[in-house]
Amino acid sequence: MRLYDPGVKLPESTEWVLHCATALAVLPSGRSASAAQLAEHYDLPVAYLAKQLKALVRAGVLTASTGPRGGFRLARPPEEVTLLQVVEAADGASPFYVCNEIRQRGRAAAPPEQCVRMCGLAAAMAQAEQAWRASLATTTLADIVTGLPPGVDARTRTLLARPS
Repeated sequence: MRLYDPGVKLPESTEWVLHCATALAVLPSGRSASAAQLAEHYDLPVAYLAKQLKALVRAGVLTASTGPRGGFRLARPPEEVTLLQVVEAADGASPFYVCNEIRQRGRAAAPPEQCVRMCGLAAAMAQAEQAWRASLATTTLADIVTGLPPGVDARTRTLLARPS
């Protein structure tokens, strides 16, 4: 699980695993794609992508098989895999904003009795993160596939059907 510093955005690899999971969601049942195929599909570094995909396997989002027809596939139907599950599998569930109570430091330090309640900024950030997570928890890979531009799913199936 990664710990986030305040203000740090999600890593670029989060985009990678979200797109790869979506690509796997359009494959016919029982079909898989290798890390090399997915890396070529999106022009990504294969070794680093493979590491990210293995994190999704450990979290139960993907399954992996070895052999000539091996590769990665969704562990459950796309309707049962949420974007939050993919994000947390890759990046952990740690909060994105951590209040370090700087309102109690420096020349402008507020006395402890004025800091009994949660910092208003921390409360607003926690509320925003809760809404963000709730939205991702209700959006499935099937929802994303449904919104793909015409032909993207067929092109993905064709390109990932090629041997690596």
